[in-house]
Amino acid sequence: MRSQHLLIIKMMLLTCLLFISSRLFAQNELSPRQTYPDLFEKVQMARIYPDSKSFADAIPKKSPSEIMKAYNDLKSKPNYDLKAFVNEYFTMPESHHAAYQSDIGAGIKKHLDTLWTVLKRNPDTASIYQTSLLPLPKPYIVPGGRFREIYYWDSYFTMLGLQKAGKTETIKDMVDNFAFLINKYGFIPNGNRTYYLTRSQPPFFAAMVQLLAQHHKDVKLADYKDVLEKEYQFWMKGVSQLGNGKAINHVVKLPDGTILNRYYDAGDQPREESYREDFEAAKLTKQAPSTFLRNVRAAAESGWDFSSRWFADGKSYNQIMTIDLLPVDLNTLLYNLEMTIATANNEAGNKTKAILFTQKARLRKTAILKYFWNKKQGFFTDYNWKNRSSSNQLTLAAAFPLYFKLATPVQAKAVEEKLARNFLKTGGLITTLTTTKEQWDAPNAWAPLQYISIVGLRNYGYNKLADTISTRWINLNISVFKETGKMMEKYNVVQPNSKGGGGEYPLQDGFGWTNGVLLKLMEK
Repeated sequence: MRSQHLLIIKMMLLTCLLFISSRLFAQNELSPRQTYPDLFEKVQMARIYPDSKSFADAIPKKSPSEIMKAYNDLKSKPNYDLKAFVNEYFTMPESHHAAYQSDIGAGIKKHLDTLWTVLKRNPDTASIYQTSLLPLPKPYIVPGGRFREIYYWDSYFTMLGLQKAGKTETIKDMVDNFAFLINKYGFIPNGNRTYYLTRSQPPFFAAMVQLLAQHHKDVKLADYKDVLEKEYQFWMKGVSQLGNGKAINHVVKLPDGTILNRYYDAGDQPREESYREDFEAAKLTKQAPSTFLRNVRAAAESGWDFSSRWFADGKSYNQIMTIDLLPVDLNTLLYNLEMTIATANNEAGNKTKAILFTQKARLRKTAILKYFWNKKQGFFTDYNWKNRSSSNQLTLAAAFPLYFKLATPVQAKAVEEKLARNFLKTGGLITTLTTTKEQWDAPNAWAPLQYISIVGLRNYGYNKLADTISTRWINLNISVFKETGKMMEKYNVVQPNSKGGGGEYPLQDGFGWTNGVLLKLMEK
């Protein structure tokens, strides 16, 4: 009788869990533009909100069908007020940490420790009505400011700080969330929003799993073998169909049969989170609108949105050509993914697959050293597969082959010399040698690229330059914090008293990856 009673309780608990799970993940995955046709475009083009992302993240007060019926009934009436309609039927998102006030006097370490709580989000539950948020089953850390969701490549650098802060379980939660996204969608989207489901971001998942396995006693690489392989399939989709000199999705097959990868986006319409900006920009280019917008979206997938790195003339946004370029950092990250899959399969006892992926990694390494080493510049640069030439844009992406220990000693020395001579400024390393209004150009600097460069230099014994960069970056972060009480998304390293600028939105504070990198660099 007692065992029967326990069985009933277990069945009831299972039913409850299934109900909760269905509530969490029942929401459909239509983007706001798909959910609210015509209304979405009208709101974005009217610029009711200065930031296009606001309406893309809006929370409806009624069901989409009710909202669309009301809109279609009212829109042709003479006294129709679009802004009043939006305010009646939607709640605008707020920054979760808008009310947080930092205590400068308590010091930067206390501030960083407090921010983990401020930037942490609990597991999501589906909204009563459809929103653009893709629910995640475990807690996670957001970057901050307008970025109210998790972001793919940001999270690796955030995890570095979590590890330093002893928050290994939070790292595991975030890795498991990314594994959930891979299993559900076949890849990790740019962020957990429906409008990000057409693209990914720099593939740091393998590096995250490596970090977790290194610091969590109960985790092995083999535990994530299957999801690592699924992510790899996403980046290599269509490769079997390719002829020499052709491209499909993220894959390019060069005339000699070499396989390398590019950034790409399945969409060719204005980004919903930057709808008006993209719509207007498409009028100013000679490219076909669909080609231009795919290039814009592919640059967003790169994380470097935007940079002279992607521009045909090295300065003009309307000449963006992202999909024509094979990026050195992307291919280095995919080398690391291949090596991690090989190691995970070796751990799992699958020697055949381990050998296969080791061979894939070796082929990619050979290709990286052949196509991305620019002998003329003495630096790693991107490769234009369309015109079969090396890019002349010098950027901090060159540090990735050092970070993943792919560069030869001679190449590493040349990179070190150029970083010291051309990139090093008062507050750290500039992103590129080109000064533009774009945020991923000089005079701006970003935490992840400082970290990649510092570790890359240390890997080859260039500790003096690495220490100089680290010290200057730490001092800049502390100086800005003492002045503002904030950690910034990006910094001006040429004139440290000026804010980082450029981009499609105001300078954001928070800030996940800045906090993570600073904590990691202050470790010594």
